[in-house]
Amino acid sequence: MAYKTIKGTHDILPDESNRWQELEKVIHEVAASFGYSEIRTPIFENTSLFARSVGEDTDIVSKEMYTWEDRSGGSVTLRPELTAPVARAYIQHNLGVKSPLQRLYYIGPLFRRERPQKGRQRQFHQFGIEAFGSEFPEQDAEIIAFGNTVFSKLGIKDVTLKLNSLGSGECRSNYKKALQDFLTPYKNDLSATSQKRLSTNPLRILDTKDPDEQQLIASAPSITDYWTADDQKHFSTVQELLKVLKIPFELDHMMVRGLDYYTRTTFEFISGGLGAQDAICGGGRYDNLVETLGGKLTPGIGFAAGMERILLSMNSDIKAANEKRVHVINLIESESSHALQVANQLREAGYQVTMDTLRRSLKAQMRDANRSGAVKAVIIGEEELQKNVVQVKDLSSGEQKEISILNLVKHFTV
Repeated sequence: MAYKTIKGTHDILPDESNRWQELEKVIHEVAASFGYSEIRTPIFENTSLFARSVGEDTDIVSKEMYTWEDRSGGSVTLRPELTAPVARAYIQHNLGVKSPLQRLYYIGPLFRRERPQKGRQRQFHQFGIEAFGSEFPEQDAEIIAFGNTVFSKLGIKDVTLKLNSLGSGECRSNYKKALQDFLTPYKNDLSATSQKRLSTNPLRILDTKDPDEQQLIASAPSITDYWTADDQKHFSTVQELLKVLKIPFELDHMMVRGLDYYTRTTFEFISGGLGAQDAICGGGRYDNLVETLGGKLTPGIGFAAGMERILLSMNSDIKAANEKRVHVINLIESESSHALQVANQLREAGYQVTMDTLRRSLKAQMRDANRSGAVKAVIIGEEELQKNVVQVKDLSSGEQKEISILNLVKHFTV
């Protein structure tokens, strides 16, 4: 035959596409239940966008990108990842002006020239989510809960959440120097790749798959010793909220993720049935990325999940989501776990639920509830917390009732 697919690409044939549609359907439904809106960016971007955001010394930028010079003389690249394009769109279209909290999700193809292997091609597909605007740990918990919900609905049972914190800029700077000081005496024992990383980005050496280097870094300083007090408080709260949501996790302080823009919380979902390349989802905070790309300082967090790998792991028996919308209003600034539990309880019952994570006033949160298209608002304040109740407000009639937490789901279904 004269023409075949190029190495690292494949056709999705009709007998496969129904599973892709099932997967995409669940993603759209879960995104709606969490109040995330879809964004679609171009397949190619200016090369400098990825060099500046992902990092010139990463494998993606230095080895794997599909880049060419267009007729105007500029350099363009097929997108190798989607967080940077979404951040670029956030800045370009002033999305932060439209709302102080932007929840976005995407589904689409990406391109990296790496060695094809199980669940990894040179043209591959990801879905992901990005939240811009909230610096608080409840946003981290929501992002992770989103991924956990998708995998649960897909019937993927053998999934492990690995969790770490890379700390603030101050923490990373101090830890980078400590790693360089520790590894420099062993420089000649490192691979050529790790020797280069030693001077540019020593944290990436922690990702090494070389057994001898893994044995060496087992004795390296831990990033936990360089967290600031704020880093420690943020990460502890993230863990507490995940426990409240009953999302199990393992701490892995060697996990740094492959991109330069991550700060503080980082995480991966690992599937047990995929062998060595077992990560099906990874993400974290990138509180400086928007500013790095020319926007205002804006906290952000998100994840990307490989759809080919998910399809290898998922159960095809997928449940449909309910179309009802609810907005949870939390008025307790020092206590968000209760509101997160209520939101998750309603989601598990099939409702589409959004919740404010900006710790704003009742007036601001009610305004968002009305804008969201929710039919009802669930209001939780100090008094409600003490009495183990919530206030349920019908947003069309204005009628408000006090409902016991134990009867909340039953109240909505009657």
